[in-house]
Amino acid sequence: MTTFAGTDTLTRDALTVLQPGFTGTTAPDWLLRRLGEGLASVGLFGRNIDSPDQLAALTAQLRAERDDVLVAIDEEGGDVTRLEVRTGSSFPGNYALGAVDDVELTREVALELGRRLAACGVNLNWAPSADVNSNPGNPVIGVRSFGAAPDLVARHTAAYVTGLQAAGVAACTKHFPGHGDTAIDSHHALPRIDADTSVLHEREITPFRAAIAAGTRAVMTAHILVPALDPERPATLSRRVLTDLLRGELGYDGLIVTDGMEMRAIAGTYGIERGSVLALASGADAICVGGGLADDETVRRLRDALVTAVRSGELPEERLADAADRVRALARWAASTSGRRTQTEASPAVPPTQAAQTSLTSLASAVSFASAQRSPASPGPLTSTVSAQAAVDDVGLRAARRALRLTGAENFTPLTEPPYVAALTPVANIAVGDETPWGVAAELARLFPGTETGTFTDEHAGPAALEAAGERRIVAVVRDEHRHPWMAAALDTLLAARPETIVVEMGLPQAAPRGSLHIATHGAARVCGRAAAEVVAGL
Repeated sequence: MTTFAGTDTLTRDALTVLQPGFTGTTAPDWLLRRLGEGLASVGLFGRNIDSPDQLAALTAQLRAERDDVLVAIDEEGGDVTRLEVRTGSSFPGNYALGAVDDVELTREVALELGRRLAACGVNLNWAPSADVNSNPGNPVIGVRSFGAAPDLVARHTAAYVTGLQAAGVAACTKHFPGHGDTAIDSHHALPRIDADTSVLHEREITPFRAAIAAGTRAVMTAHILVPALDPERPATLSRRVLTDLLRGELGYDGLIVTDGMEMRAIAGTYGIERGSVLALASGADAICVGGGLADDETVRRLRDALVTAVRSGELPEERLADAADRVRALARWAASTSGRRTQTEASPAVPPTQAAQTSLTSLASAVSFASAQRSPASPGPLTSTVSAQAAVDDVGLRAARRALRLTGAENFTPLTEPPYVAALTPVANIAVGDETPWGVAAELARLFPGTETGTFTDEHAGPAALEAAGERRIVAVVRDEHRHPWMAAALDTLLAARPETIVVEMGLPQAAPRGSLHIATHGAARVCGRAAAEVVAGL
């Protein structure tokens, strides 16, 4: 176990409760130094990941400094991916899984995702989203939710937690007490949910009860104001929400993690130092920061703010110590599950045929992830056996295919020539990011070399897409048509002039289906695009 020479207990505990991020694909010196001083967690983002091998080397570098470090990531699959930030995810997101409504499939997807995380040295995933997307206009949750029905969201949240943690990766169920019924993105401002307590318990809280019953190791807070629970403070900073409700009424005893403290809902109203002190005092155990602020100065500021708050009496020292103990307890769980997993994989008690099958499946999964991260110009050697096994065992693609909903298929004529793909592209929210590709163009280009594509983003999209398409058949790809009037108008223009246009909706399918064929993918992951392209091609 790592020792912390030269660091007093109070300062060490203040560092222990932080979950900072950093820039670059190797650990900077300041981060390694802070691990030596007591920092217990590190958060990873897309900017930190180039490949599985690089990620494994990075996490090994962190563990060389502190062997029980919690390495966290925001890997929901679907639209929110960090492992495959440059290619799109190999797994459909929650909304697609909810559309299929097969809890065993959800567990299987989470298990495979967890295996890939664990293989790279990640042991804490800030997922799943247990938000009930009761407001279809929600700008930040949407397809990150399993759906709008509390019972459906609850059973899939529980299945996801079970699958992920079976792989030795702690689940962090979010965003408590529920971010689904909001019309504002908490990255930009403080949302408010004006529902009474009976509605909150029947709708928002139900999936969290299921997650707790399934044994979720962590819960992430929401930066939202819920007046029925606390009329003054957002949930992240509310003792009524975190201690009285989550700990007391729901009986949760695991780690409580804040959402990113640099998000404007907190930083713009309380500031990250004051916000972190209030969060710890209210019952949070770990302070997530680093999506936007990712440097040593941020860690120093937060550490000093917590130490000062204890010395002034604003933050009880025993509360900080309790929070730090909970972080260390999760680190012990992660280390113990990693050890058990290693022993199980090496155990001679596993039947030889089963062991061979397990080994081949794991190898196929690793190859699938690695090949997805490589550029087309640098293909690696793949054996036909592993490639075939990867295809058979590709649970993500199987799930994406099952999630498709088609309208007009009975009279649809598949493509026979390269089409023009018009991507009607809204501004991505911060959680999703704009660096991850989406759509069907790449997959259609693979099936129909010569496919052309264009991106359109405003009220001139319809005429511009028609001009760019020429005589080619148009495949119009949209994302949340119902939330973007310009997008709906563009489809009006395209379909009036070219009624044979195919429409692929990769967000919430709230708008009425239209087009010669309408495909609802229930998410914009890479595999969702592939599944849709297969249908368009008549495969």
